[in-house]
Amino acid sequence: MNKMLIFAAPSGSGKTTIVRHLLSVFPQLSFSVSAATRERRAHEVHGRDYYFISQEEFRQRIDNKEFAEWEEVYPGQFYGTLHSELERLWSEGKDIIFDIDVYGAVRLKKKYPEQALTVFVKPPSRDVLVERLKGRGTESEETFRKRIVKAEEELAFENKFDVVLVNDVLEAAFARAEEIARSFLSEQ
Repeated sequence: MNKMLIFAAPSGSGKTTIVRHLLSVFPQLSFSVSAATRERRAHEVHGRDYYFISQEEFRQRIDNKEFAEWEEVYPGQFYGTLHSELERLWSEGKDIIFDIDVYGAVRLKKKYPEQALTVFVKPPSRDVLVERLKGRGTESEETFRKRIVKAEEELAFENKFDVVLVNDVLEAAFARAEEIARSFLSEQ
């Protein structure tokens, strides 16, 4: 059975770091590259980090029902998982790991209940989350405030996930994530 290991969390929780770690440990996993309409950051590569497309193209793909899930995460900023991305990875014999927002995670679980395991990465506290976001230094004050509001909204989703992983000490979070992945991927 084709499997989906779905990690979601508020920005700053460490889900991307955990997903990258799991990709280095489990060769059968491949990363699902999401489509996004936001501006590409200097270090990001089209097709590796995201498929960067225009809002117009994104809306057209919505109309064509090309997305397994999608969300307007911030006004005018759309993110989504293309059916073609899932098919590409599964055709390569891979299980898929996701690093997506909580709404997308819930939608994918609903659409693929037998194939998906959802993992909510939780910061140890709101204060730690705020410090992690500040420490990035990638946000304007306005964007930072929006992320905090969004993060608080997303923290309420914890009970909609199969597993909650608290990311307090990174090495411990890596070990727990490996246990979760190993158990799920070995199920028939």
